[in-house]
Amino acid sequence: MRSTIQISSDRREQLVDITHQVEAMVHESGIKNGIVTVYAQGATCAIMIQENWDESVQGDVVHLLQKLIPRGIWLHDQQDGNGDSHLKAGLVGPSETIPLIDGRLGLSRWQNIFFCEFDGPRKSRSIVCTIIEDGEA
Repeated sequence: MRSTIQISSDRREQLVDITHQVEAMVHESGIKNGIVTVYAQGATCAIMIQENWDESVQGDVVHLLQKLIPRGIWLHDQQDGNGDSHLKAGLVGPSETIPLIDGRLGLSRWQNIFFCEFDGPRKSRSIVCTIIEDGEA
């Protein structure tokens, strides 16, 4: 099964929790065991599994990436001013794969799935979720 989540972002850089949307797709699929792949469509966004309990971790991720990859010093900035966004997205990566176990995402208690926006705000971003069932019955 494959479906797309549409979200928006309200800041240039932020992590948006999409766990509940992915869980809803898993439930809708009826698939009990397999894998779920979550893929961000866009060259300036990414997907990350991160702590869900303390929102400061999400802010820390953004601040770390801002320090590692500052804005305004990259060759690509001459085209459209978002060279840092492309580098951050490439470093984090566009997808994550999560095991599906007995109809539930195989995340730990403290993990959630986050869409990473590095070039917002955006009215619409697409995230493709693919659920693949185990071959065993």
